[in-house]
Amino acid sequence: MDLKLTRHPLSPLLYPNPLHDWEALNVFNPAVIQHNGLFHMWYRAQGRDYVSRIGYAVSADGLRWNRLSDPVLVPHHGEDDRRGVEDPRVTPLDGEFYMTYTAYGTRRYGGNTYFPMIARSDNLIVWQDIGPLERAENKDHVLFPEKIGGRYAILHRRPPNIWIAFSDDLQNWTDHAVVIEPRPGDNWDNTRVGANGVPLKTEHGWLLFYHAYDEGHVYRHSVALLDLDDPTRVINRPRGFILEPEEPWEFKGDVPNAIFSCANIRVGDEVWVYYAGADRLIGLATAPFQDVLDYARHG
Repeated sequence: MDLKLTRHPLSPLLYPNPLHDWEALNVFNPAVIQHNGLFHMWYRAQGRDYVSRIGYAVSADGLRWNRLSDPVLVPHHGEDDRRGVEDPRVTPLDGEFYMTYTAYGTRRYGGNTYFPMIARSDNLIVWQDIGPLERAENKDHVLFPEKIGGRYAILHRRPPNIWIAFSDDLQNWTDHAVVIEPRPGDNWDNTRVGANGVPLKTEHGWLLFYHAYDEGHVYRHSVALLDLDDPTRVINRPRGFILEPEEPWEFKGDVPNAIFSCANIRVGDEVWVYYAGADRLIGLATAPFQDVLDYARHG
């Protein structure tokens, strides 16, 4: 069984804005949710200083966006995030909204200068930090949209694998376990893997979208199905991929051949995957939800 996402004809949807210094160079790696009849987007932006900030945009149809003139999250921890706040994922949970993101700074922890953060909001605009998830080389944190076994669950990436961890308070994380590893050999996902957007709950399991790259550093996307009650257990992981760079704006940009997603949402009978091309622009690719689920189960 084969499956490929279809690029929306209006894609790319969001471009840098030269009128705003903070987003004049790149806009990419957005989180997107639907709430109160609207689409809400948080996107990573870079301007002339090359520092990453997180902007906010809203849309009635998920295609045409109105954005705030100022970012909603900026570096605010001194040396810990002086170079930027990056790659948001937003999860609605228990009546609030949680954003996981990466702090990129100049202070070194265990040999690296970035680490994961989590923040909370009740209005989608003002975000308050809960704290660092850990001070170690780690990215791609994605909070599940409900508790599992009475605990919060989160996916993360200790290179080169996708891991899962659990918490009672969103600050102390335990029971870390590897969920998905790179596949050795001549495979598209043989070097590093990471989670994309919030897993989608289905009757057959958690539908997880993830990215990977090979030795040539070409990013591609696929899906896997995780057990609902025990998401450390992978029910199925197809061998193929569903999205790869094809368009000129995906091949050429700040990071060539990189397609990266922090958002996969169900819109009616479809799945919409918002993604960045070459760390420069934001696009959209879609597929019928049932086709994606069938592929995750049987591909």
